[in-house]
Amino acid sequence: MTNMTIRMNRRMLLALGGLAVCGALGAVPGDAGTDVNRTTRLTFNKPISLPGVTLGAGTYLFERAAPTTALEIVRVSSSDRRFVYFMGYTEMVEVPRGNRAAVSFGEASAGAATPIAAWYPTDASTGHRFLYR
Repeated sequence: MTNMTIRMNRRMLLALGGLAVCGALGAVPGDAGTDVNRTTRLTFNKPISLPGVTLGAGTYLFERAAPTTALEIVRVSSSDRRFVYFMGYTEMVEVPRGNRAAVSFGEASAGAATPIAAWYPTDASTGHRFLYR
């Protein structure tokens, strides 16, 4: 091999290495600090209900169960994540204009737990309407 061939091979390797680094940097999520699960810690002072379950007063975590593959699946668990109380499909809905509340409630009959109609993750443009049957 001549010196010219070696220099050209070296330049090509450097160019390919630079492209690989750019490709790797391009694969990094745009906002690594964002909570893709959209986890929200909510405390209720009286019983609430979700489809198929009634939860007592307490603190619960609401989050997207599969944020990269199925945004519509929501998981509600204990504040330490040891117990999952609800996991199911929801309907994606727009956050109502001017809404600052994390949840919206449905109507309940006297003495029944108040149903959560929808959950709106913080700083998200879409929320999750729970599907009651």
